[in-house]
Amino acid sequence: MDKQGFTTGIVHGDRNAGVEHGGLRQPIHTSVQYGFERVEDLIGVFQGTKKGGYNYARQGTPTTAALERKVTMLEEGVGSICFSTGMAAITAVFLTLLRAGDHLVASRYVFGNTNSLFNTLRTLGIEVTTVDASTREHVAEAVTPKTRMVFVETIANPGTQVPDLLGIGELCRERGLAYVVDNTITSPALFKPKSVGASLVVNSLTKTIAGHGAALGGAVTDTGLFDWSQYPNIADDYRRAGPKEQALLQIRKKGLRDMGAALSSEQAHQIALGAETLALRVTKCSDNALALARFLEGHEAIGRVFYPGLESHPQYGIAKSLFKSNSWLLSFELRNPDRMIEVINALQLPVKATGLGDTRTLIIPVAPTIFFEAGADTRKAMDISDGMIRLSAGIEEIDDLVADFEQALRLG
Repeated sequence: MDKQGFTTGIVHGDRNAGVEHGGLRQPIHTSVQYGFERVEDLIGVFQGTKKGGYNYARQGTPTTAALERKVTMLEEGVGSICFSTGMAAITAVFLTLLRAGDHLVASRYVFGNTNSLFNTLRTLGIEVTTVDASTREHVAEAVTPKTRMVFVETIANPGTQVPDLLGIGELCRERGLAYVVDNTITSPALFKPKSVGASLVVNSLTKTIAGHGAALGGAVTDTGLFDWSQYPNIADDYRRAGPKEQALLQIRKKGLRDMGAALSSEQAHQIALGAETLALRVTKCSDNALALARFLEGHEAIGRVFYPGLESHPQYGIAKSLFKSNSWLLSFELRNPDRMIEVINALQLPVKATGLGDTRTLIIPVAPTIFFEAGADTRKAMDISDGMIRLSAGIEEIDDLVADFEQALRLG
């Protein structure tokens, strides 16, 4: 039939591809090894001349392959690779496609662990320059002859800054740079980085796509827009693939085979189940986040609110033009930051926990937890105050959430 809708494609994807015994979903394949009747076929799988075969679960199973097909469909790409975590996916991209002497330009406003990874890249001889990516010009000023790649997040965690996604995409196309976009906060339900020229898309599957806080996973998707035959860091062994397949082949071989960051079949199955309700959950979570942001912005105890769906947000125009909605992530500050711990403890519904994109609302003070190791100077550069509170809105009834905040903020 003609191209199916977003959710229809997810929930019917497995059976449309064919599942034994009339099953509606791909089963969980727990085998680590995969045997062949003919040794020639085993050799073909190792050498990449036989399509669709498996040799060892570290490089994939039928269950992880089924999830990869779903993610590829969601991001409208040409292929995907699943990893054990989102950080494993990002790390695989950087360590397999960048070499000592290369230069990476990245947004200054990124997830704390990604920022820590930048420091690791520097110790390996890869130069990293972080900039305010809210305008194309800031990125362009940082580009050098050694620049190979530009990396941004669609909505920054926790400050919610939004890059000039379209402008940076145009810049990367003009300069021949690989453009890597982390789509975790928005997810393909709200935004497709391919629409702004992204070369590779990263998703932490743990968050929005799985969505229930029950499984870890990550994915890298190639959009098919970048000509990897012109990219200098593809090894000769992987040049045998087509221009649109070379990067994924190298990432799979190096990131999965060599680094061992494989996603298990059990986790892949759990993520695939969560993905079926992706659009439904992200719509509800986004509606709740916007309602809470508006409530907080109008409350006398609140100093600042950070949410791209508010007209007061510096990148409101960019977000409105690109995103179907603004996702579940918002942050805020109390006018009296000394009461931060007391107010958080007074909340009854939000779970005091790290993590994002859950069905439950999660809340955490940023500076003393997820950005503690970054240090005061880095937090200041990222506009993270000591009193910033991060919230991941869940699917609870909004009246219940607002009532809970009303009672807690009396202490603020």
